[in-house]
Amino acid sequence: MGMMQEFKEFTLRGNVMDLAVGVIIGGAFGKIVDSIVSDLIMPLVSKIFGGLDFSSYYIALAGQAAGLPLVEAKKAGAVLAYGNFITIALNFIILAFIIFMMVKQINRLRKETPAAPPALPTEDILLLREIRDCLRK
Repeated sequence: MGMMQEFKEFTLRGNVMDLAVGVIIGGAFGKIVDSIVSDLIMPLVSKIFGGLDFSSYYIALAGQAAGLPLVEAKKAGAVLAYGNFITIALNFIILAFIIFMMVKQINRLRKETPAAPPALPTEDILLLREIRDCLRK
């Protein structure tokens, strides 16, 4: 079997295709969650806490002047941008919660699906059981 044939079989297997679709959808979903956090949630948090903008919080490590915007402070030297970390951590928590709710819903739907009744045994099976029972006697 040639290498190209093996590669074709590998890529066309169901699991690989499912994984590819999952990665693509996951990437797009991550962008949606990023937008939700940065465009909807963080402005509300900022409004509640009086104009707080987490993304601009940092600790200067190279002796930068206090009060510089984060971009300029980074140009001047190393900074510990903990505000950006808070935003990304919030993104993760929201994404994890949404995925948890999706999995919970899928599991609930799977449990509600009624199981198919067991198939009746075929005539051959019934005959074999009858022979077995006669032999036991």
